[in-house]
Amino acid sequence: MRSEILDLARARGIMIATAESCTAGMVAAALTDPAGSSAVFERGFVTYSNAAKIQMLGVDAATLAAHGAVSEEVAAEMAQGAVHRSDAQLAVSLTGIAGPGGSEHKPEGRVCFGLSGPQGTQTQIIEFGALGRDGVRTAARDHALDLLRGALCELPEV
Repeated sequence: MRSEILDLARARGIMIATAESCTAGMVAAALTDPAGSSAVFERGFVTYSNAAKIQMLGVDAATLAAHGAVSEEVAAEMAQGAVHRSDAQLAVSLTGIAGPGGSEHKPEGRVCFGLSGPQGTQTQIIEFGALGRDGVRTAARDHALDLLRGALCELPEV
């Protein structure tokens, strides 16, 4: 799937960025595994702390205070910030609770995704469940890659 994403981005003239919290760079690492990825992968932001989200991506402190880091609102601002603070035209973001732990309102396995690009910004929440830290992070990485693939498939070739 990684090579397919890179091929799709290349055919569409799209540069990709990532903004990751709970996956701490796993999506960027997956995208840059194949040779030639530098032609379409612009950069990755690992913003594990709230301060990093604010400083590196321009996430509004008021959004964090009102909704918490694990929210669709923050995921949207992360993805938008990754586009605005890079030379990429498409960005995916992830923020979630990999575990162990969580709460009644934000359980382990909840990951919020953002996707920002030529067709606007979309968000979604996926409840992966208590798969364990590695399981949640791997599932989140794979879902983020699938979101990128889907977004690229909707764009015309150049």
